[in-house]
Amino acid sequence: MSAIGVIPARYGSKRLPGKPLAMINGKPMIQWVYEAAFRSKQLDRVIVATDDVRIMRVVWKFGGEAMLTRKSIRSGTDRVAEVSKKINADIVVNIQGDEPLMASKTIDKLVMAMKNDKRLLMATAAVPFKDETEAESRNLVKVVMDRFKNALYFSRAPIPHHRSEKGHRKFHQHLGIYAYRRDFLLKFAKWKQTPLEVTESLEQLRALERGIRIRIVEVKNFSVGVDTKEDLEKVKKLI
Repeated sequence: MSAIGVIPARYGSKRLPGKPLAMINGKPMIQWVYEAAFRSKQLDRVIVATDDVRIMRVVWKFGGEAMLTRKSIRSGTDRVAEVSKKINADIVVNIQGDEPLMASKTIDKLVMAMKNDKRLLMATAAVPFKDETEAESRNLVKVVMDRFKNALYFSRAPIPHHRSEKGHRKFHQHLGIYAYRRDFLLKFAKWKQTPLEVTESLEQLRALERGIRIRIVEVKNFSVGVDTKEDLEKVKKLI
């Protein structure tokens, strides 16, 4: 069963233009992400899907593989789907181009979850919060899951809500990485946005609202998304 990793990398970020090329300790951010994905033992191939020739040339320069996609594509998932149309693979992993701390072990666990359960159409990752006060942040997505490690809901709000002292309160942070069956990904990219997806601005809710089971793989490695200059400085220190 073959698996590929696709890294969507858009140049025109509103808050941090040229984000994939931002330098982190001597290397562009996209190279940190690519090298982490390339270390995965479960991926047969890693491709950067970009809308800009400048990013593509940088990837080629450090020896990576890149494909040019349309600038009009609305989301990273759609960009991954466009590349996946051209490649024969069973499993496609969407690895965010702005998460240079994403661990290769996380990628491996996601792919293995898909290989071990052929009924799964989609899987993602989560890590327990070390500091529960961080769960109050609307920038960090939380996930609650059932006993079988399938997602019940994703939210920017702190869930589960602790109403009683007897209740069990354990927050899990959702990590922005997804594994799909290739054929399902191509269908998913064509579906219209759903009400909860629009409300929370969380794309994965489109699948939940249509009754799709999403497996949650618990991991130990945190990842930090880079959206602002402050995020970039935080990642530099962590690396």
